[in-house]
Amino acid sequence: MIASVKNEERKTIFDGMKPHVELMAAGLSGGLILIGWYLLNQEVDTAAAVIFVSAFVIGGYAKAKQGIEDTLATKKLNVELLMILAAVGSALIGYWMEGAILIFIFGLSGALETYTMNKSHREISSLMDLQPEEATRIKGEEEEVVPVGSLSIGDLLLIRPGERIPADGKIVKGQTNIDESSISGESIPVQKSKGDEVFASTVNLRGIVTVEMIRSSDETLFHKIIELVQSAQSEKSPSQQFIERFEGPYVRTVLIVVGLMMFVPHYAFGWSWNETWYRAMVLLVVASPCALVASVTPATLSAISNGARNGILFKGGVHLENIGRIKVIAFDKTGTLTKGKPEVTDVYVRDGITKDYLLSHVAEIERYSNHPLAGAVVSYATEQLQETALCRVEGMEDIAGFGVRGTFSGVEWKVGKAEFVGKEEAEAFHGEIMKRLSDEGKTVIFARDGEGIAGLIALKDVVREEALEAIRTLQEEGIKTVMLTGDHERTAAAIARESGIDRYTAHCLPESKAEAIRKLQEEFGMVAMVGDGINDAPALATATVGISMGEGSDVALETADVVLMKNHLPLIAQTVKLSTRMNRIVKQNIFFSITVIMLLIASNFFQVVTLPLGVVFHEGSTILVILNGLRLLKN
Repeated sequence: MIASVKNEERKTIFDGMKPHVELMAAGLSGGLILIGWYLLNQEVDTAAAVIFVSAFVIGGYAKAKQGIEDTLATKKLNVELLMILAAVGSALIGYWMEGAILIFIFGLSGALETYTMNKSHREISSLMDLQPEEATRIKGEEEEVVPVGSLSIGDLLLIRPGERIPADGKIVKGQTNIDESSISGESIPVQKSKGDEVFASTVNLRGIVTVEMIRSSDETLFHKIIELVQSAQSEKSPSQQFIERFEGPYVRTVLIVVGLMMFVPHYAFGWSWNETWYRAMVLLVVASPCALVASVTPATLSAISNGARNGILFKGGVHLENIGRIKVIAFDKTGTLTKGKPEVTDVYVRDGITKDYLLSHVAEIERYSNHPLAGAVVSYATEQLQETALCRVEGMEDIAGFGVRGTFSGVEWKVGKAEFVGKEEAEAFHGEIMKRLSDEGKTVIFARDGEGIAGLIALKDVVREEALEAIRTLQEEGIKTVMLTGDHERTAAAIARESGIDRYTAHCLPESKAEAIRKLQEEFGMVAMVGDGINDAPALATATVGISMGEGSDVALETADVVLMKNHLPLIAQTVKLSTRMNRIVKQNIFFSITVIMLLIASNFFQVVTLPLGVVFHEGSTILVILNGLRLLKN
């Protein structure tokens, strides 16, 4: 058992070191090429040959091994084998350094790609950390702690304050407030009472409740999130599919033509065997896709470096490539377009009292509540009152699901819902203002003293200031914006109006967010998703490009393809512009490199190009496309 664990640990360590080893091998190969070049200039040919062979082995081992293994596994030829054969062919006709350079460039690009793309997908394990391993089950008059996996539909579960709910169920006793942000993304807790449904992984904030389990552990809403992430991430990107389709035919075509070139010209055109073999080797060298590979990799890595310098982290070149082709960007609301926590936006008081008078009493009562709205009220009051001392409350009582009450000098104050302070009076208090606040999607709490309704305080998860700039810039670029939120219709509409979003979808649970992304893809093609919460993970994984805010949850960060490390929404527009610029340079490089390769191939058939000239043009085109790609390092 111990030996097995140690072997697993060694395997994990080796897998983690693999991309670094490939990169170091490519770097060492490049260093050996420089040494070999120096020795050639010093006319130490034998030593130079040994050095170049070492560069071949060190730089090409990983790609040769990968190419052979893939060929054996898929029964298809690949570009890795073609590059190795091109390098060997170059060496066979005496051009050791050129062959080593081919190996170095291809090995370096592969190592950098592995290093960039080989990210551990920890989102599943992060999600599972939110799923409780044990639950308190009620059997008769007794309570027992059991593994969640042993629970069955119909079991009664006891959920205490602060505990995560272990399974989807229905409350049969008690009332409480539930933090459902892991499911809906809504930052404001939801009041739950007898008959209401609760979801696995959400947090019980206040009261003790008894829940009847209504779904098995593999059918919970939370489990569906995990399945959606796994399913979406297993789908191959269009670029991957194109490369797979292109690779086999290209390699087969080149190898077939080179094979024919080794015999046909001797019999068809009377070439000597030396000339035939020479031309076949030249063809193998000039037809190698070295410049094509360099057309993409340096440009991509330069753009990735540029983005990283500006706080934009790409998890691979394919995502950087795709984002420039995006037609629609969907945004999560809570924590992305908005700040993710409620803030006081409006305060109205009864005639005859002041705002400071109301805030000093309400804040003193709310100080003793752990409700998120209470914290927002206290913070606002502390900032507004400054030097004004709070009143002293007596006999404070927290009424779960309704509000709080306390006594000031014998006068009872109530703070909470309209039903708690007196529904008719509350609804009559500033009636027109109440309607406006409701239309704006704001949450309202009332305060009542001995004389009636003393005032109201409105709170809202406010839109980030930079969100307006980001939305406007994207729309100027011709990109449509969509908001996906778990909020109700009125709140969603208010946030959409305020932020300038083109359209929105309300009442979005995780699976419906992912479905909304799929519908947008059917309508527009490539779609990006911007989110920061666990509930956004399925949509982030389903989208063509998932973009996470740097301050988001670990799951969102790991699932996303692009991370905005500075948590600054206008970076999205900068990301789109960078991608568009990179795609333009890549197209230039590809067109140029293909043109050069075709000209060299044609010249070789007409016996115009010599091997040294072919190498000069071939390697020269490679250098030019690399330099063109490096322009992306500049902003």
